[in-house]
Amino acid sequence: MKLKLGIAITLLCGVLLTTIWSCETDDEVGYEGAELRLVFEDNFDGAEGESINTDNWNFEIGNGENGWGNQELQYYTDRPENVSLDGQGNMVITARRESFQGFEFTSARITTKDKVEQKYGRFEARIKMPGGRGIWPAFWMLGANIEVEEDNDPNTVPWPFVGEIDITELRGQEPSKTIGSIHGPGYSGGGAISGEYELEGERFDKDFYVFAIEWHPDYIDFFLDDVRFNQITRDDLPQGVEEWPFNESPFFMLMNVAVGGSFVGFPVDATPFPQEMVVDYVRVYDIID
Repeated sequence: MKLKLGIAITLLCGVLLTTIWSCETDDEVGYEGAELRLVFEDNFDGAEGESINTDNWNFEIGNGENGWGNQELQYYTDRPENVSLDGQGNMVITARRESFQGFEFTSARITTKDKVEQKYGRFEARIKMPGGRGIWPAFWMLGANIEVEEDNDPNTVPWPFVGEIDITELRGQEPSKTIGSIHGPGYSGGGAISGEYELEGERFDKDFYVFAIEWHPDYIDFFLDDVRFNQITRDDLPQGVEEWPFNESPFFMLMNVAVGGSFVGFPVDATPFPQEMVVDYVRVYDIID
C-alpha cells in the first residue's frame, strides 16, 4: 500500500543519522558567486495573526504514521497558534506544549507542492531558529513527482528514489550547528550524504541567518549567509551507486518544526515552550549560465 504524501515525506526527511560526509569548505571549493534571476519570493507581509498565503503554501495536518515515520511527538495543525504572520514581515511556526487531538505537542509543517516547484536554481530562506533539547526545525525539498496515496500513477516515484535535499536541519540541543544533506537510492536515512557548519560563539536561535542551496545538474552547493560551506557532487556517492535523482524532476519546498524523534531525541521537562521558527523570507532564483 502506498503511503499518503505527508507520511511519505517524513519517512524521508526524518531519519537523518548521517554517516557519509562531504566536507569541502568555502576556501577549498573557491566559490565566486553565481548570476541569479529572482523567480519567487514570499516576504510574509500582512497583519499579525493572518494566515500565510495559500497560493504559495499548503498545510500538512496530523501526526502521520509512527510520528511521521520518526517517532515525532507533535500534531501538525493549520491553526494561527501554530503558523501565522507576526505583522513585522515574518512567518512564525510555533511548537507548543499543549493537549491537542490526543497529543502533548502541536506545531506546523507547510509545503509548496503543486504551487512553487522548480528544477535547479538557488533556494534560500532567512530564518531565526528555535532551540532546546528535542526540537527539530527544518527547511528542505522533495521531488515533485513523489508517490502520493494509492493513485497508481506510473509517473510518480517512491522515496528515496525521488530524491530529497535538506537545506538545513538543526538539533535544538546543538544550537550552533546546521546540517545540509541529500538522500537518494543507496544513500538515504542513516546513509545520507551530509555536511555541517558550526558557528563560533554564536547560536542559530539568537539571530537570523540565510540558509541556501544552489542546485545544478551534477552538484549541489550549501550556503550559510552566502558562505559556501559544502558541495555535494556525483563523486560523493557511495561506491557502486550511480543513481542521482537531482536532474529528473522539479522539487518543492517544506518548512516545519518537529518535537522529538529519531534525529534529535526527545524534549525534557527543562525544554522551554513555545518554540518559534521565525522566517523573514523565502526566495527562489534561476541560475544564469
